[in-house]
Amino acid sequence: MEKIPVIQETYDQLIQELENLKKVKRPEIIAEISDARAQGDLKENAEYHAAKDRQGEIESRIHYLEDRVARSMIIAYDPTKSDSIKFGATVDVKNIKTEKKSTYQLVSPEGVDPLNGKISFKSPIGAALIGKTRGEIAEVLLPNGNTNELEVLDYR
Repeated sequence: MEKIPVIQETYDQLIQELENLKKVKRPEIIAEISDARAQGDLKENAEYHAAKDRQGEIESRIHYLEDRVARSMIIAYDPTKSDSIKFGATVDVKNIKTEKKSTYQLVSPEGVDPLNGKISFKSPIGAALIGKTRGEIAEVLLPNGNTNELEVLDYR
């Protein structure tokens, strides 16, 4: 079974979503199915079929999350023990062309939150930053075939 690297925050979010689905959403959908069954003929009962579809989606998500939690390997980035950028690091960069500064934290695909600067370590930017050190230039291959250059200002 292949382990999935995650930061503690991502692991906690996976656990929280799993518990919510099991303790809140699953009982709610069971009650909805029961109510819909009480209405009679199931063949033409749209509420029943919609509830069964939602139940399937919830159960599928529960199985997915259980697998992710079971395979999670929590990794805490420690800059004092690393001489380069690795998974979990928070990185300050400057775009060479635009001079715009950005901060990214390299997380697993499950923890991606671009609005809060959390990008996948497998994304083009994340992959380009892995292994770099302060002052180095990371060349990011863009989908259109061009490259973008990011200077590593700092990481922690």
